[in-house]
Amino acid sequence: MGTPEQPPPLPTATVAKPFELGGAVDEDDLSPIEEVHLTVPNTDDPTLPVWTFRMWFLGLLSCALLSFLNQFFSYRTEPLFITQITVVVATLPIGRFMAAMLPEAKFRIPGLGPRLFSLNPGPFNMKEHVLISIFANAAVSAYGVRIVNIIKAFYHRRISFRAGWLLIITTQVLGYGWAGLLRKYVVEPAHMWWPANLVQVSLFRALHERDEKHMSRAKFFLIALICSFSWYVVPGYLFSTVSNISWVCWAFSNSVTAQQIGSGMKGLGVGALTLDWTVVSSYLGSPLISPLFATVNVFAGYTFIVYVVIPTAYWGFNLYSANRFPIFSSQLFTAQGQRYKITAIVNDKFELDIPKYEEQGRIHLSAFFALTYGFGFATIASTLTHVAFFYGREIYERYRASHKGKADIHTKLMRRYKDIPSWWFHLLLVVILVVSLLLCILMNDQVQLPWWGLLFASALAFVFTLPISIITATTNQTPGLNVITEYLMGIILPGRPIANVCFKTYGYISMVQAVFFLSDFKLGHYMKIPPRSMFLVQLIGTILAGTVNIAVAWWLLNSVTNICQDDLLPSDSPWTCPSDRVFFDASVIWGLAGPRRIFGALGNYREINWFFLGVWLLHKAFPKQSWIPLINLPVLLGATGMMPPATPLNYNAWVLVGTIFNFFVFRYRKQWWQRYNYVLSAALDAGTAFMAVLLYFSVGMENKSITWWGTNGEHCELAACPTAKGIEVDGCPIN
Repeated sequence: MGTPEQPPPLPTATVAKPFELGGAVDEDDLSPIEEVHLTVPNTDDPTLPVWTFRMWFLGLLSCALLSFLNQFFSYRTEPLFITQITVVVATLPIGRFMAAMLPEAKFRIPGLGPRLFSLNPGPFNMKEHVLISIFANAAVSAYGVRIVNIIKAFYHRRISFRAGWLLIITTQVLGYGWAGLLRKYVVEPAHMWWPANLVQVSLFRALHERDEKHMSRAKFFLIALICSFSWYVVPGYLFSTVSNISWVCWAFSNSVTAQQIGSGMKGLGVGALTLDWTVVSSYLGSPLISPLFATVNVFAGYTFIVYVVIPTAYWGFNLYSANRFPIFSSQLFTAQGQRYKITAIVNDKFELDIPKYEEQGRIHLSAFFALTYGFGFATIASTLTHVAFFYGREIYERYRASHKGKADIHTKLMRRYKDIPSWWFHLLLVVILVVSLLLCILMNDQVQLPWWGLLFASALAFVFTLPISIITATTNQTPGLNVITEYLMGIILPGRPIANVCFKTYGYISMVQAVFFLSDFKLGHYMKIPPRSMFLVQLIGTILAGTVNIAVAWWLLNSVTNICQDDLLPSDSPWTCPSDRVFFDASVIWGLAGPRRIFGALGNYREINWFFLGVWLLHKAFPKQSWIPLINLPVLLGATGMMPPATPLNYNAWVLVGTIFNFFVFRYRKQWWQRYNYVLSAALDAGTAFMAVLLYFSVGMENKSITWWGTNGEHCELAACPTAKGIEVDGCPIN
């Protein structure tokens, strides 16, 4: 069906041409960002229909299917996230087939006036395709599902399906309310360029445009996709050890220290390699789309933390009795290096049983886990100061003259379309807040979060949305609020783990969803999608995806025996839930035990609190140095924010690949980079995803596996062992 919000037709001479009638784009109107100028077209055809039957059918179907797959695969030991790129590729031939087969007859829909509609308003176009991808972009594994997972799988307690559904939907949608009001600060300004969106722009152009002078982007994409698809059968099934090649472990099969150094999954990853694209891109995203300076900041921060701080703390100072525990672990331990029995310290009211806690003793962390929390504190402290130093004036000037400042060609082209009224966002915010308050009041026995905790979390997320959006829009890295939210709630309301994770989810994920919302709007800005269409597709897609998420989670949690319990599952079981394990441990540290018993007067890690201070001193010490703005403290200090569950192997591979393409290829083969870099990233994602799904439904569901040396992991079993004398752990040598 044709769009009801199309602007009046333009003269034929201006359709699909630059903004200036019949002429070239003024030099001053071009984007000041080179990557954007090289990738995004400066044209628009506002007559293309967007609200078509094809868009709604394929968008809703792909959103539901991708939500199912991403939630299903999120429980795997090696999680697989199937991106919207897969949907973009798969829906193109289907959309063109529908354009060829559907009837073109026009008809009226009762209640919508005299406008004529058609199931087939013309060729399948790029704008329809973009909106389908926005539907797919909503199809993530919702963060709120982790609350349901830990309640049922780790704490073995009850939560109703209705409470779980409301929790997921409200946390996913809440941030949209204020994000829409921030669009003029982080979507319209040309310097807010959102690097990740350029992959999608490049892919859409590859699939819809033709160039006779070079190998077409579509042909290159197809070749790379076939190669990626064909190769993944090796690490995905036939020879899984190539996913984590830790040759140091092979050379020193009886040395705990050598395996701690060489293991890519359980140690420092020195010399570890991978031939698996999912390992390269699984936690930090595709390295091909990260700006070089952001990659350098991540590399600098990661190298400093993992290869200087952690070895010094573990082998140099034995910080916090580090050698009693593994060098790289997110598990919780007793003082004797044994796993802490969490369920033993939870009483019938789902709160901390203090006598049993005192009987088992304090909770201990690996030095790595404790220090990464410290750097998380520093990341949050640096977020606001960094934005204030380097973007404060721009934000202020944008606020004073948001509609009078100079706009680039893309903003000028978007002014053809009706904007979204502010009251849409105000109404959405009020409705979701009311529903969330009802959840916290009427179902408090299940979520534990008091009404004032919800309001506090929402205010915290609102304050951080703008600075974090700016960092994401310029660096492709998104610092999180998960640590600060759980820390604050742990101090205010200790001993209640579910209240803590609910507060964290409302505070952290509502901010993340707001950033996603703004990122999608920037994609629509580049592709000239009417804003109202963007808003409705994002909202409907998010609600549909959340509903599918909770349905899949409920099915698996009630059908897979001992799901997420790695100590009770068979050794080859894929249902170990690594991300949920980290989420559960955080609920114990911050919610059940509380920060006072871990990082306060009653704990072992009081010094970690000093990481909150002093992160802005570098700029103060060197106020006139031109290189200071290139050091992005939130990115640098938050470099290891994904560890755990991400490992050194993930980081090493990500930095290496990112440097090759965004330094060497960009500098010495710029024309190739311009045409194919982002297309290659999309092809690697899509090919790997297609093969992973095929492998699961062909051999995974039938439990058909190959067992030999090449499928037995990285062969670094001793990397998880402690090195302190007198500590006895099953499977480890006694020192």
